[in-house]
Amino acid sequence: MYTAGIDIGSTTSKCVLLEDGEKILATSLVQAGTGTCGPSNAMDGLLREGQISSRELSCIVATGYGRNRYEGADMQVSELTCHGLGAHFLFPEARTVIDIGGQDAKVLTLNEKGRLVSFQMNDKCAAGTGRFLDVMAQILQLDIDQMESGCLKATTPVSISSTCTVFAETEVISQLSNGAAIPDILAGICDSVAARVASLARREGVRDPVCMTGGVARNGGVRSALGKALHKPLLYSPYSQFAGALGAALYGWVQQ
Repeated sequence: MYTAGIDIGSTTSKCVLLEDGEKILATSLVQAGTGTCGPSNAMDGLLREGQISSRELSCIVATGYGRNRYEGADMQVSELTCHGLGAHFLFPEARTVIDIGGQDAKVLTLNEKGRLVSFQMNDKCAAGTGRFLDVMAQILQLDIDQMESGCLKATTPVSISSTCTVFAETEVISQLSNGAAIPDILAGICDSVAARVASLARREGVRDPVCMTGGVARNGGVRSALGKALHKPLLYSPYSQFAGALGAALYGWVQQ
C-alpha cells in the first residue's frame, strides 16, 4: 500500500512516498511553498520518481504552513504531529526534536512511542529560522549552500548579537565595513541562530538523544554550532528535511 505525505512550508514543498508504512520509495522537493504551484509540482515529481500513478495512492496527507490550501489531500494534519512521527521513524531513540524551518523554529518532546508530549515554538520572529539565514546569505551575496563550507574556514567568528533580523543585517554590514572575513561572519551567523534555538530548547527542556529536522538541518554550520551550544551531539539524517512529509505519509498509513 502506498501513502504520500506533503509538507507545504512558506518557502518549500516536500513530499515523501511510503510503502506499507515502512519503506521510503521516493522524495521530492520544490523551492516554492504555499500559495504557489510548488505543492502540485512537488507531488507530480514524487509520482514520477516513485514511478506510480496517483490512482495507486491509498492516501495523501498534507501538513505544514499551507496544508489547508492544498486541495489534493485526503486529510490535513498538524505539522507538530507529523514532525514527531517522522523524527521517530528516522531516530526511534530521539526524545527531543529541534525543527528549524523557513519561518519558525520548534522544539518537540517525544515519548518512547514518538508521540508529542510538549513543545515550544518561535513563530513571531525570523531570528533563528531559515528566513534569517536567507537574508544573511543575500547580504553576503552567497548561495545558502555555501554557508556550511564557508564556516569551516573561520578562524575568529564575529559576534552577531542582535535578536532582530533587521538589526542583525545592519550588524553584518558593519562587520563587512570593518574588514571582517566572510568565513568569520558566516560562523557568527550560525552561532547566532544556534544561540536563539538553544534558548528555545532549554525553555522546553532537553531530553537526550536530540535530533534535528527541517530545511536548516542541512546546514552543517548551524548543526555544529547548535551542538556546541547545547553541549551534546545532534542526530541527523539525509531525510531530516523531509521529516514532516514523512510523518504525514506515516499518518496516512496508520489511518488506512
